[in-house]
Amino acid sequence: MGEVTHEQVNLMLHLYELRREPVMREARSWFMANFHPKTAEDVMKICPPGSKENAYMRQVVSYWEMVTNIVSRGLIDEEFFFENSGEQWVVWEAVRPVANEWRAIFKNPHAWEKLEEHCKRLDAWREKRAPGSTETMRQMFARMLAKEPAIPSPVQTARPA
Repeated sequence: MGEVTHEQVNLMLHLYELRREPVMREARSWFMANFHPKTAEDVMKICPPGSKENAYMRQVVSYWEMVTNIVSRGLIDEEFFFENSGEQWVVWEAVRPVANEWRAIFKNPHAWEKLEEHCKRLDAWREKRAPGSTETMRQMFARMLAKEPAIPSPVQTARPA
């Protein structure tokens, strides 16, 4: 476990406070409930350019791209960050299906690169500590998007003796 400084803790707390800013909170809430594209065309339908929804999407994704870049540069100990944050993973999971298409459209292979790289390391860290948890979370989100209960009932998960 790395040494965590007071400066890193203060930066982490500041980043948390930014997430609580009213417009950011509204954007995050909208994003989690509505941003589930499968294609770039879906993105245009969900949040067309110039719309409030487009601003929300850009605010959330750019915030997490910035934060994961800060962490990737060592300004906050990455393990400490992993222990205290998971929303970046949820954002990446929403962006992941369209990331390569967006990169091609914008001719920018580096778009959302820090978020993607950081979340790959988060997946590896999580799997080392709790094997199977990442796939379980992906399945849980898929059930939520399908309007099914996110957590199956014990009857559904019980195995025959």
